[in-house]
Amino acid sequence: MLKQRIITAAILLPVALIGFFLLEGLAFALFIGVVVSLGAWEWARMAGYTAQPARVAYALLVVALLVVLYSLPALAPWLLAASVLWWLAATGLVLNYPDSQRHWRGRAGSLVIGLLILLPAWQALLVLKRWPEGNWLIVAVMVLVWVADIGAYFSGRRFGRRKLAPQVSPGKSWEGLVGGLLASLLVTLGVGLYRGWSARELVLALLGAAVVVLISVVGDLTESMFKRSAGIKDSSQLLPGHGGVMDRIDSLTAAVPVFAVLLWLAGWGAW
Repeated sequence: MLKQRIITAAILLPVALIGFFLLEGLAFALFIGVVVSLGAWEWARMAGYTAQPARVAYALLVVALLVVLYSLPALAPWLLAASVLWWLAATGLVLNYPDSQRHWRGRAGSLVIGLLILLPAWQALLVLKRWPEGNWLIVAVMVLVWVADIGAYFSGRRFGRRKLAPQVSPGKSWEGLVGGLLASLLVTLGVGLYRGWSARELVLALLGAAVVVLISVVGDLTESMFKRSAGIKDSSQLLPGHGGVMDRIDSLTAAVPVFAVLLWLAGWGAW
């Protein structure tokens, strides 16, 4: 299993870096669109559709909506605003699982939620790509999430006692959450000091990083909630040793739109 994980990661990492740094415009949108479409194919299974025609049809629906969004960039702020509202609602659903199932369980509702998860993530990446230092903004949000994941893993193993959401993901602990958050804040602080940010900029960056990391945890737990409801362990087996695409991007689907909205509120870029 470890060998498979290493081989898969060694293949995916350069592909991801090439896609993020070398592709622009439509090519970048298509690159991210492929990932999102695969995620949609997996999400249909979590929504209760096991037959391939239905899963492919949902993925094609997502592709069609991506084309519409690409053609109508003025929809971006509305879509990202809807994403922020969704992730606030998702926090409540995760905290109240399994009772919260009555609000979303069912194929139609689950498919709509899939759109609220996947489409804004794609849109946010396109927005970030157009803004100043766009490539590095994308790297920054990914590093924040990855550092938080690593910090949570090690602090959870060492200090984990109190379960964060036992009905959703029994392996996660409050201690792990705190450890991951502190790790990401330390990285943010280091970057801020290195770049000579003012005290105000540093405080805002730390607050923003905390929000992004916390919402990334909600993204992770939301996918776990749907997988648990569907009775599956991994979203698919597309990535040997890693599960499926959604298993790798669940945290980012929440973090990236919120990251983009926070940067916009800070005046970094315009829609």
